[in-house]
Amino acid sequence: MQTYDVLLFDLDGTLTDSAPGIMNCLSHALGKMGYDMPEKPERFLGPPLYRSFAEYCGMNEEQVNEAVKLFRERYSAKGLFENSIYEGIPEMLRELRAGGKRLMVATSKARVYAEQILEHFGIAEYFEFVGGAELGGTRNEKCEVIEYVLAGAGITDRSSVLMIGDRYNDVAGARKTGLKCMGVLWGYGSEEELRQAGADFIAETPHTLTDMLIGKE
Repeated sequence: MQTYDVLLFDLDGTLTDSAPGIMNCLSHALGKMGYDMPEKPERFLGPPLYRSFAEYCGMNEEQVNEAVKLFRERYSAKGLFENSIYEGIPEMLRELRAGGKRLMVATSKARVYAEQILEHFGIAEYFEFVGGAELGGTRNEKCEVIEYVLAGAGITDRSSVLMIGDRYNDVAGARKTGLKCMGVLWGYGSEEELRQAGADFIAETPHTLTDMLIGKE
């Protein structure tokens, strides 16, 4: 594969396993509003909350805004750290940086939460730029986050940039912004999901990803 100098990483399902906190906060928000948990709640892992509440719970805009508010009410206090870093991630980041790669984060999670999570797990130092949604409801879609990161980091050559994530929305965001995308299999999306979305490459483990990107495979 060609050389990519700039690597944009998704957060949930790619760097950390945030499922416990997200599921607990989803239950909190829906319970407060009198909703049952939807079928396949794992669909909330990855895509923007605003879209997921509307699509999977049938909420209108006012209800979506209330659900996101209640979700974040618990998330900011507790759910944020009901989370764990995947095995091999710190080593992967260290090797990629040592190999001359520029690392960024592009997540649909609120940027302020993403920064706290990266600091909590001791991996913030590896990332040059962190992009995410804003609490006011802007910049939710992955393509918007990617554009924000590229602009903020002053990157103009998109051929040197690779998006890395575990769900279809990571692939879709990359395609909309003219980037190649590597899907990872240790997160929440299946290989079938990632390939159907159009992922250009697939990595089974953090170790495999490292080898692929620094020329060992």
